[in-house]
Amino acid sequence: MKLMRNVILSGLCVALLCAVTARGYDLPSVNLGLTSFFDGGPPAGPGFYFTQYFEYYHANKFADNGGNTMSLPSGDKPSVEVFAGLSQLIYQSDQKVLLGGKWGLDFILPAVDYDLEPKNPWLTDNGGGIGDILVGPYLQWDPIMGEKGPIFMHRIEFQCILPTGSYSPNEDLNAGANFFSFNPYWAGTWFVVPKWTLSWRAHYLWNDENDSPDAHVFPTARKTQAGQAIHLNWAAEYEVVEKRLNVGINGYFLTQITDTQADGQDVLGRREQVIGIGPGAVYHFSKDDHLFCNTYFEMDARNRTEGQRFVLRFVHHF
Repeated sequence: MKLMRNVILSGLCVALLCAVTARGYDLPSVNLGLTSFFDGGPPAGPGFYFTQYFEYYHANKFADNGGNTMSLPSGDKPSVEVFAGLSQLIYQSDQKVLLGGKWGLDFILPAVDYDLEPKNPWLTDNGGGIGDILVGPYLQWDPIMGEKGPIFMHRIEFQCILPTGSYSPNEDLNAGANFFSFNPYWAGTWFVVPKWTLSWRAHYLWNDENDSPDAHVFPTARKTQAGQAIHLNWAAEYEVVEKRLNVGINGYFLTQITDTQADGQDVLGRREQVIGIGPGAVYHFSKDDHLFCNTYFEMDARNRTEGQRFVLRFVHHF
């Protein structure tokens, strides 16, 4: 029985790595640390923005429900590397439509490659590929201004994760999740003083049913539904070179708040959790070009991998 339990849990672990960030055992890929400093508003006003993300993630701990490291039936401890690229196009209008908010539209196309070690029959993958597309209409409010500059700016986006990524129920590791998710968020930046700001992005996650679940993990289930979750990115940045360089600390937190279901029944002991924290910086080449670098070290993982994440993000305003 213990051996079978380890096989099942190990199979769950590899479902973890998807295009945008590391996936959990049931939850889809979500924004964990991809956005950070000055997240409450676009850096150069209305218009088109293109953002290219490059992400590297490495984990050699696959945590169970108690946060303990799991091993394969062979006794080996698996590790995984993820290389992801996301291309984002944003349009920010200058037209107010609701309560002073100006409408905008966000589109993200992810791609992923991964390397799982050791090669084994218990954890399999479909070789990576295109991940699930993210689309979201949003409302952006103009900054609230003070005597010395902006004080606060914020945005609400109704982001959707579409099941467009490559997926096979016979593989544990897929680029796509095979179900629709609604992942709205509220992002804000507070200028505590002109050189010191605090930023955040608070998400709620709801997942639709997967009508073709992982055959290794749920061999008899006709459909599954990942639980609901909340997750938060945060950052504190300080200007060290005027209008050029900000450095600071950044982090994220995710917790699953309802149980995953299989054929309408709760499956206990599968709620996910993880915390990440680390240093970061943003360099401003001009008002239209910005380079963000963020590093995260994860801890307190439950039913997820625990590792290190590095994100490089370049933003251009046309």
